[in-house]
Amino acid sequence: MLQKKNFNASVLPVMRAFAGRLITRKDSVLVGLSGGPDSVCLLHFLQYLSKERHFALAAIHVNHGLRANAADQDEYFCEQLCRQLDIDFFSKHVDALKTAQQYDLSPEHGARKARYLAYQTVAKTWGATKLALGHHLDDQAETFLLNLLRGTKIQGLAGIPLRRPLCKGVEIVRPLLCIAREDVIRYIAQNKLTYVTDQTNFDDAYRRNWIRNTLLPLLEEKQPQIRQHLAQFAAGIAALTQK
Repeated sequence: MLQKKNFNASVLPVMRAFAGRLITRKDSVLVGLSGGPDSVCLLHFLQYLSKERHFALAAIHVNHGLRANAADQDEYFCEQLCRQLDIDFFSKHVDALKTAQQYDLSPEHGARKARYLAYQTVAKTWGATKLALGHHLDDQAETFLLNLLRGTKIQGLAGIPLRRPLCKGVEIVRPLLCIAREDVIRYIAQNKLTYVTDQTNFDDAYRRNWIRNTLLPLLEEKQPQIRQHLAQFAAGIAALTQK
């Protein structure tokens, strides 16, 4: 049960209004569930919203086969969470390294490719019209900086799209792009939810992790609103490039 009284009153209405622009009564929404705080927050919130807006809801967890027992534990956690919330659960096992070799990608991009192929398969099988992913405002800021450091055309500075096609008849939507990571953690705490932690998120060998753990905190010392500013800038570029 969503604890509306305890959650920041200025944030929850924003979440509801924002998601209402992306998901309608006629939708069948498949949630990408990793077990981390973002996807757990998203799943729990959409379950609450589905009762109000009357749309179908299910979850998919993709096991990339990269972290042995830890990956299996994450899958078990997601399955149990969906059982507790009475939400249909799908799991897919993929070979991220094989996919990386097949498409000549890095292991990280191979995992992403394999994950999205799994999303497509389950979305078509279940009859989804929307795939909801748990990216939030901080992810948007990180993506902006990541693309800037890599070198990109102006379209790359538009960051993570709010919505885009996954495959025929299925659209990716990101209902949490309106809130920050700290809001996600507050939601988790207020609703007494648990989640799993991927230890690779703390490895600064990955450039995104270095941006999250080192660069953004340094920028924040000079400009406390840097995350919001970068996300707003990305949204502005997205609006310009879509015209």
